[in-house]
Amino acid sequence: MSKLLTPDEMYEADRATIKAGVPGIDLMEAAGLACAEYIRTLSEPCPVCVVCGPGNNGGDGFVIARLLVEAGWPVKLLLAGDAAMLKGDAGRAAKAWNGEVLPAQADKLDGAVLIVDALFGAGLSRDVDGELADLVTSVNEADAMRVAVDMPSGVDGASGRIRGIAVDADHTITFFRAKPGHYLEPGRSRRGALHVVDIGISDDVLGTIDPRCCLNGPDEFAGFLPVPGAAAHKYSRGSAVMVSGDACNTGAARLAAMSALRVGAGLVTMAAGEPALPVLASHLTAIMLRKADNAGELAGLLGDKRITACGIGPACGVGHDTIEKVLGVLASGCAAVLDADALTSFEGQSELLFEAIGALPDRPVILTPHEGEFAKLFRDLRGPHESKCERAVEAAKASGAVIVLKGADTVIADRDGRSAINASAPAWLATAGSGDVLAGLCLGLLAQGLPAFEAACCAVWLHGDAAGRFGPGLIAEDLPDGIPASLTNLNDL
Repeated sequence: MSKLLTPDEMYEADRATIKAGVPGIDLMEAAGLACAEYIRTLSEPCPVCVVCGPGNNGGDGFVIARLLVEAGWPVKLLLAGDAAMLKGDAGRAAKAWNGEVLPAQADKLDGAVLIVDALFGAGLSRDVDGELADLVTSVNEADAMRVAVDMPSGVDGASGRIRGIAVDADHTITFFRAKPGHYLEPGRSRRGALHVVDIGISDDVLGTIDPRCCLNGPDEFAGFLPVPGAAAHKYSRGSAVMVSGDACNTGAARLAAMSALRVGAGLVTMAAGEPALPVLASHLTAIMLRKADNAGELAGLLGDKRITACGIGPACGVGHDTIEKVLGVLASGCAAVLDADALTSFEGQSELLFEAIGALPDRPVILTPHEGEFAKLFRDLRGPHESKCERAVEAAKASGAVIVLKGADTVIADRDGRSAINASAPAWLATAGSGDVLAGLCLGLLAQGLPAFEAACCAVWLHGDAAGRFGPGLIAEDLPDGIPASLTNLNDL
C-alpha cells in the first residue's frame, strides 16, 4: 500500500482492469459503494448534498447519491453542467439516478449537514475559476462536513498544487492507492483524513505500471539495516567524521555528530579548526576530536581508509574554504552527506559540485537542502510548475546524489527515478537544529554501509518518529536521545 500512483498511473490501472474483463461501470459502482459505506460510518442519516462534476468523478457522485437514498438518507444532487452531456460510465450512472438533478449553485447547499465533493478528481488539468470557483468557496464556507471523492476538487493529484481554489475536505476517500497529491503540500492540508478503499483492482497491475513514487516507511529500508554480530567492533559498525564550524559555531555539528553515533555508527570523530577544539571538548565525551584547520588537513584525516562516511555543512561557513573542504571530502572516496553551508557555498557553481560527485559515481552522496538551498543549487528547478517529487528526481539526476528535499512533506529522490514522500514528521520538528540532526542520521547510516537512498529514507523516518514520540515542546537537543526508542520501534515492526 506504500506505492503512490499519479493520476496517469491510476488511469492505467483502471484501463488494465477493464481490459482484463471488469466493466468500467462495475468499477464506478464499487467506488460509489465504498464511499457510501464510509459516509454511513461518519454520521447517522442526515441531509446530504452531493455536488457532481461533468466527468467520472461526477459519475461516482451519482452512485453515492443513489445508494445513500436507498439507505434512507435525504439527498440533494447538484450537477455542474448538463446531465445529457455525461458520457460513458458517468452517463450510465446518471441514468440510474431517479431523483432530481439541481444546478450546482451555492444556494442549493442550504440545509446540508454533509457535502460530498464529486466535482473533479485527481486528474484535474486546469484551474478552477469562474462560477465553479464561487461554488467551491460556498462549499468551504458551508456549516457542513465535507467528504471529497478521490481528491478535494481543485487539488492536483500529481503535485498537490492548488489549481485556482480547492475544497477544504474533512475526509477524502480514494481508490486502490493514494496519490502523491494526498501527501504533498498544500494538498495534504486540504484532504483531511485519508481513506484508501478497495474497488476490485488487482495488485498485479502494479507490475505493469511500475510506479516510482512511494510513501516513506519501513518497507522501503528496514531490510537494509545492519544487525551487529557478536564479534562486532567499533570500526566494523562504521567510522564517521563530522566537520565542525568555527569556535562560535560548533552546536550544529555537535547535534549531527551525536545523531550519527546514536543511530549506530561505531565511531564518530569531529574534525575542527584548532580554536574550536576546546569548545568541543567541553561538550563532547563519546565523540573523538581531530584538528583540521583547512582542506588539506581534513583530506589527510580522511586518508584513513577505516573512515566510511563524512558529513559537512552545518554552520561550517559559506565561502571558498568550505568549497575546498567539500571537494576534498568528495575526492576522498568515502560516503558523504552535504548539508546547509556545504550546499549554499556552491551557489552559482553547482556544476563544480556535480562534477566532483560524478567523478566517483558509485560512492554514496546525500544532499539535504531545504527549499531555499535547493533554489540556490538547482536554479532551473526552483519553480512551482512541477511536483516536488519531480523536482527532487530531476535534481538527483543532475547532481548524481540522493536528494532529501526537506519540508513538512520531505521528499527523498534518487537519480534512478525513485522518490519517497515522508508523512511521519510532526509540526514541532520546525525548530532550529532539527535539520542538523537529520544530516547526522544520514551520516551515521551511510557510515554503516546503507545505500544512499535507503539511508536517507530511514533517517527521515526516524527523525519524524523520534519527534512524534517526544511531542510538543521538542527542541533539537531532544532528538538524538529519542533515536534509540525509534530504532527499537523500527525493529519491532
